[in-house]
Amino acid sequence: MPATRPKTRPANRNVLFIIIDQLRADCVFGALARHVELPNIRAFMKDAVSFKRHFSVTNPCGPSRASILTGQYAMNHRSVRNGTPLRHDTPNIATEMRKAGYMPMLFGYTDTSQDPRAFDANDPVLRTYEFPMNGFHEMTEMRMEMSYPWQSHLMNRGYEFENYWDVYKPVSPDGGAPKLNDPALYAAEDSDTAFLTNSFLGKMTAYHKESWFAHLTYIRPHPPLVAPAPYNTMYDPASLPLPERLDTPEAECSQHPFFDPLLRNSAIAGFVEGFPDLEPTDDNIRTLRALYLGLASEVDHHVGRVIRFLKDTGQYDNTMVVITADHGEMLGDRHSWGKMTVYDAAYHTPLIIRMPGNEDNAGACLSRITESIDVTPTILDWAGQEIPNSMDGRSLLPLLQGEDPQDWRQYSFSELDFSEPLKPTLWQQALGTSPSDSCLGILRDARFTLVEFAAELPPMLFDSEGQGELENVAGQPAYAADLNRLTRMMLRHRMKNMDHTLSLMSITPDGVRSVSRGPGQRS
Repeated sequence: MPATRPKTRPANRNVLFIIIDQLRADCVFGALARHVELPNIRAFMKDAVSFKRHFSVTNPCGPSRASILTGQYAMNHRSVRNGTPLRHDTPNIATEMRKAGYMPMLFGYTDTSQDPRAFDANDPVLRTYEFPMNGFHEMTEMRMEMSYPWQSHLMNRGYEFENYWDVYKPVSPDGGAPKLNDPALYAAEDSDTAFLTNSFLGKMTAYHKESWFAHLTYIRPHPPLVAPAPYNTMYDPASLPLPERLDTPEAECSQHPFFDPLLRNSAIAGFVEGFPDLEPTDDNIRTLRALYLGLASEVDHHVGRVIRFLKDTGQYDNTMVVITADHGEMLGDRHSWGKMTVYDAAYHTPLIIRMPGNEDNAGACLSRITESIDVTPTILDWAGQEIPNSMDGRSLLPLLQGEDPQDWRQYSFSELDFSEPLKPTLWQQALGTSPSDSCLGILRDARFTLVEFAAELPPMLFDSEGQGELENVAGQPAYAADLNRLTRMMLRHRMKNMDHTLSLMSITPDGVRSVSRGPGQRS
């Protein structure tokens, strides 16, 4: 094992890592981009490098963030559900940035379920899946199901609500029955997005004399879909396109046995508060899509405030800024909502990185395939910190600098666990699967997407040169060779990327010896 040595780095070398929860990639590059105003993110893209084929390696929130922050595939960290513990000794961006001399500051949340072996059974940390990941210094708690500082802020501002979830119900301006797109209880200046941004700006002023690392995580546009004025009516629902879908939910379900429990698990009423009987009419769908885009624009406004702060304080030119999302959102596509599915809309996310001194490549938009596990290795590489062998992702620094590595990945890989050990999910009940085989893998190359299951279920195969995700061609004889090739590719990928935490170490008479996992050994 290499000897420990002090790390040196230039003064004022900062990292701002922003995650926007549930932001679809096509809001930035794609079909929805024409319908949503994101002026600050688009202006930032002119200074940065964008990756338009970037994918989350797992869903939902807790697992996706576990992968982003540890640089590991879900098959290795195994925190595969919200509430599934992450091993306490797993290296992550916070533990490794500490080794580089940074105090990892968290504004928001990481949705990390703690390892019960490291805590007493009575410790409150074992009562929530939303605890911060090890190594982070929590500057502002902003958790979806808790958010006590924001609740206190609202109470101190005179807002009245009987219970916390009432905050997410729209309120009729005239006291009548609320409509879907009526404004939130709170004004825009008191929203969760505004509160978190104000906290960041209020606390970061004094850090301008030292290098810092801050992780800023916005809940929005994650549901419940409710927005403060004017964002609740910023977009006319009638002007928005309807989702991409087959004619009926029944037609969707006929594509594969996986989809019937999926559609029953992702009803439209579950994405708003106060409308338990909401029906998926075209008007309701368009209204919720408009609210989602309004929330995205609200986040964009506050991202603009953060970028302006960096510029006004003279820190923009020495700060690496990363903007991405943890996963996507179906938003009515394929008659479903959320991200517990196999389609690209649930995994395809934006990734935009501005690296100081990289002006020659500013404004580039790259089509190389990248994965969410690449973000942490990229930040560590830029900070001059060694990337642990446990991390499966690759540093994007070569791509950021205009290089095109010949050994770069030719496909992306994602996973989804659809089980619940304590209470079997609709999938487990319908498909007869157990917690051990209620999972799937997704491999996407330049043309095809393969979905393979651990259980005895047929695979899915989508051909982008045909009808894409609208048609499962796995059972067609003409695709047999492609199905076989991609299945073997997925098997090799899993074999190559099994956990490397200790596998490159050897115990010898002279002590522990190890080698580093080079780029060619990573995903």
